[in-house]
Amino acid sequence: MNEQQLVDQGYRKYSGEKIDVFFNANVCTHSAHCVTSINEVFNLKNKPWINADAASADEVAKIVSGCPSGALQYIMR
Repeated sequence: MNEQQLVDQGYRKYSGEKIDVFFNANVCTHSAHCVTSINEVFNLKNKPWINADAASADEVAKIVSGCPSGALQYIMR
């Protein structure tokens, strides 16, 4: 999917230098896969709660790809 398709489907964009992460709360099943993986990237105590630059783009992509619900998506820059 491209960025416009994700936004049209209700995903919110979290921009990074090398990767953009998209999240849709309506799709999330709260498995906690993301927040238990890389706390520096996915941290519910921070605003915004996703910091796409807090780890390598490859590490972020690996975690996002493992999201069981599809609530997280990414696009490499």
